[in-house]
Amino acid sequence: MADAQTVTRLLREFAGGDKAAFDRLVPLVYDELRRIADGQLRRERPGHTLQPTALVHEVYARMVDQEQPDYHDRAHFLGIASQVMRKILIDHARIKNAAKRGSGREKLPIDEARDACVERPDIMVELDDALTTLASQDPRKARLVEMRYFGGLTAEESAEALDLEVGVVRRELRVAQAWLQRELDRAAMTGQSQ
Repeated sequence: MADAQTVTRLLREFAGGDKAAFDRLVPLVYDELRRIADGQLRRERPGHTLQPTALVHEVYARMVDQEQPDYHDRAHFLGIASQVMRKILIDHARIKNAAKRGSGREKLPIDEARDACVERPDIMVELDDALTTLASQDPRKARLVEMRYFGGLTAEESAEALDLEVGVVRRELRVAQAWLQRELDRAAMTGQSQ
């Protein structure tokens, strides 16, 4: 893991407008970004077109072009990276899902939905829709879900990134998971009745 002070200094330089600082930062956090991407894509079927390295490169391309980033530290940066990764995966799933719209689907527990959603784009799209709805009602809970499920951050890392107590993170994640499960169940029931 990269020296936290070096990462924070480079993030501040980047926020101050030094685009070259981002290029110096990426090699320091590349292994962590690759680990997050690998975790997301590990549940893919063999031969999938989106590979961890390509996902990390796409994250880099999107993040380097962001206007006036305000990353606080390594954990915050990884939280934002996980959010960008989620958007890339959702875009990929929406494109894939557009080609094969299915009729209803069975109910899945939230943990299984997370594991199945990359291979089954309809679930990924439903999860994204539910997460977008949650974000409109409670942005912090939505961020925590993104950080945990799409970024692979621990409760401690999420707490650090959002300046929260670990107990608060765990409690809010449980509530968010229950809410998302209800939404996914509702979507499954709606899909089956059509």
